[in-house]
Amino acid sequence: MATLVNRSCLSLASALLLGACSVGPDYHKSDLASAAHWHRGLGDAESRPVESPADPQWWRIYRDPTLTALEQQVADANLDLRAAAWRLAESLAERRIARAAQFPRVEANASYARERASPNGVLGLLGTMEEQGPGEIASGAQGFGPARLPGTTGAAPFDLPQYGLSASWEVDFWGHVRRQVEAASAAVRATEDMQRDVLVSLMAETAQDYLDLRGVQAQIAIVRRNIDIARHSVGLTTLRFTQGAATRLDVADSRGQLSEFQSRLPVLQSQEVHLINALSFLVAREPGALRSQLGTPAPIPPVPISVPVGLPSELAERRPDIRVAEEQLHAATASIGVAVADFFPRVTLSGSLDIQALQFSELGTWASRQYGFGPTMTLPLFEGGRLTGQLRLRKAQQKEAAINLQRTILKAWQEIDDAMADFSAAQQQRDQLRETVAQNEMAVSLAQQQYVQGASDFLNVLTLQNALLASQNQLVQATTAVSVSVARLYRALGGGWEERYPLATAQRAGQGVRQEGVHQG
Repeated sequence: MATLVNRSCLSLASALLLGACSVGPDYHKSDLASAAHWHRGLGDAESRPVESPADPQWWRIYRDPTLTALEQQVADANLDLRAAAWRLAESLAERRIARAAQFPRVEANASYARERASPNGVLGLLGTMEEQGPGEIASGAQGFGPARLPGTTGAAPFDLPQYGLSASWEVDFWGHVRRQVEAASAAVRATEDMQRDVLVSLMAETAQDYLDLRGVQAQIAIVRRNIDIARHSVGLTTLRFTQGAATRLDVADSRGQLSEFQSRLPVLQSQEVHLINALSFLVAREPGALRSQLGTPAPIPPVPISVPVGLPSELAERRPDIRVAEEQLHAATASIGVAVADFFPRVTLSGSLDIQALQFSELGTWASRQYGFGPTMTLPLFEGGRLTGQLRLRKAQQKEAAINLQRTILKAWQEIDDAMADFSAAQQQRDQLRETVAQNEMAVSLAQQQYVQGASDFLNVLTLQNALLASQNQLVQATTAVSVSVARLYRALGGGWEERYPLATAQRAGQGVRQEGVHQG
């Protein structure tokens, strides 16, 4: 008996030792290339990116409390972010399902049946004499065939209650289960980074919509000032016409200009409504819900002289979509191991212990036990090419994932380079337009004075005033573009999710499931 136990222990230890092997390629973290320096811009600019640590809450560089509060509202309530949290919870549950295969499966069972065996069936071949009663059959002294009672035409029915336990465990010789768990864990990390990517996009979108809103409100203010000037011109030309110092053409031109300026206002007001509605949607509120918070015009938030963007070498660790692509490559590599393991034998250890009796009173006796245990091995011999095709599929998916990782990295560098070029160009355009507006304001003032003095016609005033309005709008748009380009730059850099800035409500939504998956999976 001791020898048998020792042999069993030795066999189990050998199985566990062999189970430490995993077929298929091991994944090694990719050596992601990075540039030595960021893009240097298109020329001299007032504000410049600097290679210093960036604040995860990068929107605070605008020093706008309304924007900061709005970003927090989005992080707390946005529906896309909450949906991403539940996608993470789903991925954690899938990993737990995969991990369950590493442990034995134990089941309890109980049944009761009222049965009757046919004396003319196959059990009649097992040797019970017809004159024996069912009680003698149950004693074990006779065979297992059905016994016919005297004066009857068939076998007597009997009760068959039983209960017991069964267990099975697949010995993971080739790492089939471990590779599945590895792939599932990589998928969890990829889903978590997808959630971070959603947060990064939302933070940038919120800032961009807010900055555009302030830009539109500034344009509305400019148009209204020009409408007031146009009304003054209408009054002036009308007065001069009544005095005989102006023509009817001057009056018509001034009124036409007033109508043209007024026609621009509804379009800008519609844009303002759209942007407030967009921001309301981002915080999971009904259209117009933020009107009281955002309806009052405020200046376009400027950017600081130095914009910290971190180091180029940190990009791969900070940008979530690169992290997602790398984890997807990891999962694809682990899936190759699963496909390779399918070619090898699979060994399952199983056993059962049941209590079965023909009388309920005997269900509590140890003599009513029945059991069975032992290993089962299955080896695929012919699958019609299914396993080979599956392995080829997994290898092709790994190659695709590797190319996707390379593409994601190159795309990230392109977006960053474009964003830095836009930041530099927007500043240069803004600076030039400042001078344009200043000159146009001076020209309009001089033209109005000359018109009042009778030294110039009103057409010159109209032309210069239209040019002034156009340059003022362009300056507002360029000023907005400078601030928006910084938000786009941080979106390209992948900032706004690091551990110093947690995922707020979205993170908490999946926290319980996540902890369950980590500690109990």
